[in-house]
Amino acid sequence: MGARDLSVLVGVIMIVVMLIIPLPTEILDILIITNISLALIIILVAMNTKEALQFSIFPTLLLLVTLFRLGLNVSTTRSILGNAEAGNVIATFGSFVVGGNPLVGFVVFLILVIIQFVVIVKGAERVSEVGARFTLDAMPGKQMSIDADLNAGMISEMEAKERREKIEQEADFYGSMDGASKFVKGDAIAGIVIVIINIIFGLVIGMMQHGMDLGTAASTYTLLTVGDGLVSQIPALLVATATGIVVTRATSDGNLGQDVTRELFRYPQLLYVAGATILLLGIFTPITIVVTGMMACLLIGGGFLLNRNEKQGAKEADEEVAEEEEKEDDMKSPENVVSLLSVDPIEFEFGYGLIPLADANQGGDLLDRVVMIRRQLALELGMVVPVIRIRDNIQLQPNEYVIKIKGGEVAKGELLLDHYMAMSPGVEDENITGIDTVEPAFGLPALWIGEDMKEQAELSGYTVVDPPSVVSTHLTEVIKRHSHELLGREETKQLVDNLKETYPTLVEEVTPNPLNLGEIQKVLTNMLKEKVSIRNLPTIFETLADYAPMTKDMDLVTEYVRQSLSRQLTKQYVPDGDTLYVVTLSGEVEKKISDHIQRSEHGNFLSLNPQEAQQLVESIAKEAERLSEMGQTPVLLCSPAVRLHVRQLIARYFPQVPVLSYNELEPNVEVQSVGVVKDQ
Repeated sequence: MGARDLSVLVGVIMIVVMLIIPLPTEILDILIITNISLALIIILVAMNTKEALQFSIFPTLLLLVTLFRLGLNVSTTRSILGNAEAGNVIATFGSFVVGGNPLVGFVVFLILVIIQFVVIVKGAERVSEVGARFTLDAMPGKQMSIDADLNAGMISEMEAKERREKIEQEADFYGSMDGASKFVKGDAIAGIVIVIINIIFGLVIGMMQHGMDLGTAASTYTLLTVGDGLVSQIPALLVATATGIVVTRATSDGNLGQDVTRELFRYPQLLYVAGATILLLGIFTPITIVVTGMMACLLIGGGFLLNRNEKQGAKEADEEVAEEEEKEDDMKSPENVVSLLSVDPIEFEFGYGLIPLADANQGGDLLDRVVMIRRQLALELGMVVPVIRIRDNIQLQPNEYVIKIKGGEVAKGELLLDHYMAMSPGVEDENITGIDTVEPAFGLPALWIGEDMKEQAELSGYTVVDPPSVVSTHLTEVIKRHSHELLGREETKQLVDNLKETYPTLVEEVTPNPLNLGEIQKVLTNMLKEKVSIRNLPTIFETLADYAPMTKDMDLVTEYVRQSLSRQLTKQYVPDGDTLYVVTLSGEVEKKISDHIQRSEHGNFLSLNPQEAQQLVESIAKEAERLSEMGQTPVLLCSPAVRLHVRQLIARYFPQVPVLSYNELEPNVEVQSVGVVKDQ
């Protein structure tokens, strides 16, 4: 335990000691000076903080300081009533500060208490209550603002985390201040009660136990009591003022002194008016011209100096503006267009009619949905989806939106915000009417229906979704479809670096030798093209370490990686572990494909003539369509030797049809062939 920790513990123990054990007057003098010093430090720190959270310990410190002061009051009361003395500090305040006049001292004490209790404490308490309420009410809006900035790419994940923690700390701080301000109020009340008790019982003890007459007892105990009250209330007043400063402090770039001088003297011309008013006050009233003249000269001189500094600052600002304009002119020159070349990985643009979709003030939650989409895709695909840039575009139709990947439009759609999209279960209900449309993510026929028909459509078995869900689903599917385009070398390096933190030996065995970053990227993008998650990077790298030294054909290496992920692929296409219904290739078709595989130094490729390739594609389409009519997802199953080439053959025509090899399925899966592609 450090010295700082011990000092706090010793301070708390001293409070207990003061409440129980009588202390010598010498120690009381030290403790009283400590109390005054501590109060001065607190108010100085409060004045120099730029925001309330820089003094986050203040509520707890306020409690400890208040208890310390009350414990000190108990000790001084015991000394005053028991020994008719309380040390040099209290005696000095009782005689020197108030001139030895108990009545004057008592009046000064009452004024201090009234100032503290009625003005400062009452205001600080009210500000604490309002600050706590408004801070809690503003939390959801601030959280949404952080998410919006994060999605827009204005801040990083770390900055977003720090801003969220700051919001939580603000809520805790103002909530604590709301309660801590009650300590200051109670302290002021206790001070009045202690003074009254000391005076009354001091007179009784002085006359009955010490044999003093009334005048001597009144003079002795009243002076000591007033001195005790002053040494207690002056630090209490400083701490109460610090409380008010902390809770009324708005966040700024400077401390209290800088803000006061900057904002109070922002308009130097007004000092001329104030100086002239004071001067006229001295001329036309009995107030001496000497006092008013000095103040008027001070105000007018200060205004002149501030005005001159302001002109100098304006001149410097104009020079800075001129420099900025010169830089902008330079940027307009043909040599400085680099900043215009950047392209956002993913863009979502919408017409002005869809602004409520993204505006949190109008109930839009698109920004929150985008955050969830990125998290969902990170789990499903195993890659970090880039920040999605969201912006309105007045060139689009009001209800239209466009999705772009690396600057190129890849999808578009149209939304009716005051409608719901209803998709038929297969059996049409004539009572369900609306505006014909197409579900954008999967191309299914649908209807835009009104609120009044929503419940009826749901009862008829229709799938009914709101516009935000429609666009979220569309955006998710588009990103999945183009995920391989979003995985560049930079993104691949991030994945490799992240894996290296937990599997350093494995990564070192794979890269930079035998595979460089581009070759690893080729394998990962090959898998993403066929919607295979790359989240299981350790298994992928284990396979790369085994097979990469044997060949430089990354397509072949990808086949080995897919086979090592057989459990994952089986779970993906047979989620219930039941039966997999597939279309297979006949022996003649597989032999034809195998015979037409050409091998070169740059890899293998299929060299079927166009007519044979077209016939094969039509046969596959026919069987896949028959499988779809049975209500099953079309899956094409073939031997490992030809899987890659079959996939490349049908990718352009049927990108959604998965092609699996026998080695990519777990042995316990029951495979049932419902169609065979034959050679025509």
